[in-house]
Amino acid sequence: MTLLDERIWSLFKRHWRQTLTYWSVFFSFGLCIAFLGPTVLDLRCQTQSTLQQITWVFFFQQFFLLVGSSLGGLFKKTLQSSLSALFSCTLIISLVFAIIPLCNHVILLSVAMAIAGLAMGVIDTIANLQLVKLFQKDSALFLQALHFFIGLGALVSPLVAYPFLANDSCVLGANWTANSSSPSDLQHLRESLAGHGAAIRNISQYPLHTEGEVITRVSYAFWIMALINLPVPAVVLSLIYHERLLPCSSTSPRLLNGDSLSSTSPSGDSGQGHGSLFGCCNPAKLRDRPATFFLLHILGGAILFVTDGIIGSYAGFVYTYAVSPPVLMGHKTAGCLNSVFWASITVGRLAFIYLSYRFKAPRLLTFSLVGVILVQCLVLIFYTSCVFLFISTCLLGLCISSVFPSMLAFTEDILDYKGCATTVLVTSAGTGEMILQLLVGSVIQSQGSYSFLVCCTIASSIGFCLFLLLLCVQHSHRNCSTDLTQSTDMKKKPQTGGS
Repeated sequence: MTLLDERIWSLFKRHWRQTLTYWSVFFSFGLCIAFLGPTVLDLRCQTQSTLQQITWVFFFQQFFLLVGSSLGGLFKKTLQSSLSALFSCTLIISLVFAIIPLCNHVILLSVAMAIAGLAMGVIDTIANLQLVKLFQKDSALFLQALHFFIGLGALVSPLVAYPFLANDSCVLGANWTANSSSPSDLQHLRESLAGHGAAIRNISQYPLHTEGEVITRVSYAFWIMALINLPVPAVVLSLIYHERLLPCSSTSPRLLNGDSLSSTSPSGDSGQGHGSLFGCCNPAKLRDRPATFFLLHILGGAILFVTDGIIGSYAGFVYTYAVSPPVLMGHKTAGCLNSVFWASITVGRLAFIYLSYRFKAPRLLTFSLVGVILVQCLVLIFYTSCVFLFISTCLLGLCISSVFPSMLAFTEDILDYKGCATTVLVTSAGTGEMILQLLVGSVIQSQGSYSFLVCCTIASSIGFCLFLLLLCVQHSHRNCSTDLTQSTDMKKKPQTGGS
């Protein structure tokens, strides 16, 4: 028995250039999304800013990532516009990596991160959208692989950065010998900030100088990451050249040609509904749509709002929970939890590449969402165990890893690839990752670290309930679409008989 049947393998061989290109740009996406947390204290030294000021950089990156996700669909109309946008965005990421060491003020750094966030958002939407268009009903397997490359990039980025991070204070003030933070304090701050600028209590207890001689080698890390990322725009450019879409070419073929699809939708207009988030609100496109059409978009977006919010919250606050009572884990040991979580997500997506071929998306989603709830409930029970916290972190990463690609493929399949599911789901996921993290952080500040587990458990339960509701709406939507098709056929029969 072969791992993949001949049909899937032949599909990959037909579209291997496009597929590898989209996978590579998601590696670039992962590389960019994971570097800020580990390097934020060194960037604070470089810009000679306070900790409160530097954490705004996280906000600018995340906010403009959402803007880019919302606007990414604007570039989907032709293969030329899609690949040109991907080439520009991946090149921008390399340029941002290269110029970050030159940003000596927090405002300049915020602008650079806003540009990088915008590029990341466009990449996120276009790569997901084009893979769904390219493989349609077979897209689940390829989407799992696509999101595996995010995890791969997110693992590489901290590994490159860590050798160049400062062990002691990287701004030497006049009285630094007496008041500077110890290496353990700096490591504690670094791990606490790893989750996209998660709030830290009592930061005033860590003296961090803003004036004095700057001693940091983090510039080398960014230049190395810029070089690592450079092959990605080169790969996109080679695909543009192969498709004869360079400016000197006289024609620009549309992305969805008749022979480029793995399967076609019943209506034959599989790509027409997609666009930017604002283009999806065009009344002309929404006319005569059944209520279930809108509910599927809303529920799919809400599920990913919750699950990606759980990922962001867990990555942002598991360290804070681990070093607080009643767990009181050591700083260095607790610092491994975030790496274990992201490594588990990466391994999970790798495993789900094959599982997506063997099982349908609804079954995988049921397994994943139930698994997330069970893991969270077990953590609530064994909340004082350091060993079980590591085990549950690993299991949570494995279970939740496949939710986004499976939900995206499932929702697009229900809608026959005629809605705006990809744009809506990508934007909803990014919004949830930012907003839920802020909400959970606020609850932790007021109610204590145990509330972190309660919030994640409640969120996972809400996500599963929304999924059950999605399955009910899916059944109604199928019936509605069948009735509409039969009604259309009945109207055509008299016309055919009269002719």
